[in-house]
Amino acid sequence: MTTIRQRRVGKGTDAAEDQPSEETNVKPDRKIPPDPPGRKLWNILSITFGGIVAISLGLLTSVYVATLHENDLWFSNIKEVEREISFRTECGLYYSYYKQMIQAASIQQGLHGLVYDNKTESVRTINILERMNVYQEVFLSILYRILPIQQYLEPVYFYIYTLFGLQAVYVIALYVTSWLLSGTWLSGLLAACWYITNRVDTTRVEFTIPLRENWALPFFAVQIAAITYLLRTHLQPAQERLTLMAVFIATFLFSLTWQFNQFMMLIQALALFILDCLDMIPTAKVTWLYIIQISGLLLVCVLQFFNSMILGSLLISFNVSVLIARTIQKNLKKGGLLNRLGKLILHALLVLCLTLLINKFIKKILNLESDEHIFKFLKAKFGFGATRDFDANLYLCEEAFGLLPLNTFSRLSSTLLFYIYGFVLFLLTVAAVIVAFRNLSGSNQVQLKEKKEEYTVTLKPDAAYSLVHTVLFGCLALSTMRMKYLWTSHMCVFASFGLCSPEVWKLILKCLHLYTSQRTQVIKYSIPIITLLYISFKFWPGIMDELSELREFYDPDTVELMNWIKSNTPSTAVFAGSMQLLAGVKLCTGRTLTNHPHYEDKNLRERTKQIYQIYAKRSPGDVYGILRSFGTDYVILEDSICYERRHSRGCRLRDLLDVANGHIMDGLGENEPDLKPSLYPRFCEEIKKNLPSYTMHFTRVFQNKTFHVYKLAKHK
Repeated sequence: MTTIRQRRVGKGTDAAEDQPSEETNVKPDRKIPPDPPGRKLWNILSITFGGIVAISLGLLTSVYVATLHENDLWFSNIKEVEREISFRTECGLYYSYYKQMIQAASIQQGLHGLVYDNKTESVRTINILERMNVYQEVFLSILYRILPIQQYLEPVYFYIYTLFGLQAVYVIALYVTSWLLSGTWLSGLLAACWYITNRVDTTRVEFTIPLRENWALPFFAVQIAAITYLLRTHLQPAQERLTLMAVFIATFLFSLTWQFNQFMMLIQALALFILDCLDMIPTAKVTWLYIIQISGLLLVCVLQFFNSMILGSLLISFNVSVLIARTIQKNLKKGGLLNRLGKLILHALLVLCLTLLINKFIKKILNLESDEHIFKFLKAKFGFGATRDFDANLYLCEEAFGLLPLNTFSRLSSTLLFYIYGFVLFLLTVAAVIVAFRNLSGSNQVQLKEKKEEYTVTLKPDAAYSLVHTVLFGCLALSTMRMKYLWTSHMCVFASFGLCSPEVWKLILKCLHLYTSQRTQVIKYSIPIITLLYISFKFWPGIMDELSELREFYDPDTVELMNWIKSNTPSTAVFAGSMQLLAGVKLCTGRTLTNHPHYEDKNLRERTKQIYQIYAKRSPGDVYGILRSFGTDYVILEDSICYERRHSRGCRLRDLLDVANGHIMDGLGENEPDLKPSLYPRFCEEIKKNLPSYTMHFTRVFQNKTFHVYKLAKHK
């Protein structure tokens, strides 16, 4: 098992005509007076200074996470094999393609090796560029080869520094989003500080560097910032076109770098759908965003050699359904409250039915089953019947796919983030309900009168989008812990915006009958500054202590295994074992694998279940036959899986296999009535006894405290 130990000293468009609500707050015949020269100069200075602060905070965050990574592993001092082992599970698999491209004789040969890959899955040739989101590794490897930096910078450092550099982009995008929402860069400063002080819950880049989300989330944050700017009123046509281009580029890069992009953008599309139905953002802009999502995803589909999983995504089906339904129902935004509510319910039902029909039709035509494990997992997770499906249970038993732990909220509360977030969320939700009710009631025209306008509760389109975005992604995070990073980063933006927003304080002071414009200005600056001072005084010492703590990577058993494989097995040897370990085997040794952690393929999932019979109660002949059918030469058994204690009974890998095979689980506890005892003992335990029935098929060739490697006999 990999551990971290203390380091030893001395070791060297315009809005649609069915006008949405934000336009009701602006008098149509009123011209905005130009700013006086002094005010214009002040704005320029403020923007310049705010921009410098944003860039500085982004760079500091990048250096901060890079330093943590170095201090945690002593990355600069450990051997290359140890560096590669530190890229655990699927991270190692993705990095292996970067290494493969770097080591190829030419760029063309490297690309050919990815398009016609026969080492990732034995006895099978697959297209890595079609199957996986690794264009970022391809781009980086080409960049490294053509830039004159080889003698100054090792390939691994070029890779990890790029990822840490993207953290700067991430923080700057969060900063800018908060600034755009509130109108002051002080809000962006607070958002960035919250992101850093809540690092445990906002990012995991320092220990899962090549993970797809670490590539994708910075682009997603840029996309949200661009959408926030797009939803502003009174944009010039040129500004709107440039912003739409920025949204498209960010959407495309986000989609290209993460296989789960379609699910995240589906939630985003749902947010836009809700706001459009409630007349809270311009329909024309929403339409453009739907089209951008579809076109970005289709462009990625082309680059991934027409990946069928993209074509069969719910996002494309949903967006197309919304556009069709809107064409069918043309008078959605006319009529009284009850009339419009009835139309909206019918509209939602029509969109739902069309989405399911279109998606079912596409999957039927393409014979698509790549994502069926996700829907099986969701069905079991939300209680729509128990399942014995091995793949679904594999996800259900992982902590990362469980509910968000309650201690997350205590950590977020220690920086005041969760308290302020909850307060702002409550206020803006109330405001949104009032505005939505007013819009649906058709009473917007009344609010144009100046006297009433002064006392009307309003919600800007960008703030409305941010509200629904944070609510939907909050629900996702609460249900699936792994997705919390999409929520917590936006939580920093949302809370800081609310604390610095003059509209929020204006609403509060009016409710308390204490409103004056001067008082609003004082509060919107003083409260954030006090919060920043509190965060600084409370967490600065802890950050300094964290940066001074020095540890080192320590995993001698895995290092010994990788070195043995490189020295004692032919380069064409095929290895079977757990998905997580085999990713490291490919990266460190270049040997061929039977299975790997990139699980978005039905054939691979079935293959993995078969390979995992080495941990089930099966006969040696059965296991040998399964392994040889995949061309296996060596099988690696791990004691940490065979005698697993990390999970409780029912969630251990051997339990999942027993249930899937119809066998009673080990240990005390209940079993389902139709499960029966197996005729054979557990393979991974029994093989160590060197019984003749096992030794005729398997010969142990390597052993240490963690791993046992067996060579398969080649019977005629």
